[in-house]
Amino acid sequence: PSVRAPVPSRPPTPSRPPGPRALPAGLPAQIEHGPRKGNAVALTFHGQGARKSATALLAEAERAGARVTVLAVGAWLDAEPQMARRILDGGHELGNHTMRHLDICKMAPKAAAAEITQCADRLRRLTGGIGRWFRPSRARLATDGVVRLARRAGYPHVLSYDVDSLDFTDPGAEAVRRSVLGAVRPGSVVSLHFGHAGTVAALPAILDGLHRRGLRAVTTTELLTR
Repeated sequence: PSVRAPVPSRPPTPSRPPGPRALPAGLPAQIEHGPRKGNAVALTFHGQGARKSATALLAEAERAGARVTVLAVGAWLDAEPQMARRILDGGHELGNHTMRHLDICKMAPKAAAAEITQCADRLRRLTGGIGRWFRPSRARLATDGVVRLARRAGYPHVLSYDVDSLDFTDPGAEAVRRSVLGAVRPGSVVSLHFGHAGTVAALPAILDGLHRRGLRAVTTTELLTR
């Protein structure tokens, strides 16, 4: 009798990745830090500058088991579109830091709105979504008007920070390390930047210092939903 060849089984349908975690109710419109109880902090990077610097920082974070939040400038995404997927594929979080990194709080409403929506358009085209977080350019805190514009663009919360590394002033790796570790505590949101050699050099010592204190670097969403 003829032998019927076995029918190959259908490969399993890949499971969808889990959706974004829901944020807890009652968060303020502008978030400067997360819960002070616990052992987590969020390292947040203003995303622009040389690709080499960005990839070095991401690789160092991953080596240490850390996840970070990158607030990307739209013009940078135009110049380095592959970085959007690189950030997300590394387990990190990607958000909006305006289109051209101008002083958004001093702009007319129409121009300010365009800064937010144009960057959101880049994020959507490159990743399928606009990201959860918006951070104003050239300001730690957004004006009420910019908060409203961000909300209309799909960002109900503006992401600020409570620890400023001042790395954009290029003070050197040791000064960046001291600025971060001298001020960080559980729940902190730390402001750092791509594109600065001192930040690249300081990150291993920052991550080691956090580890020695029992603190973990997680994405902003993880910080707020733990």
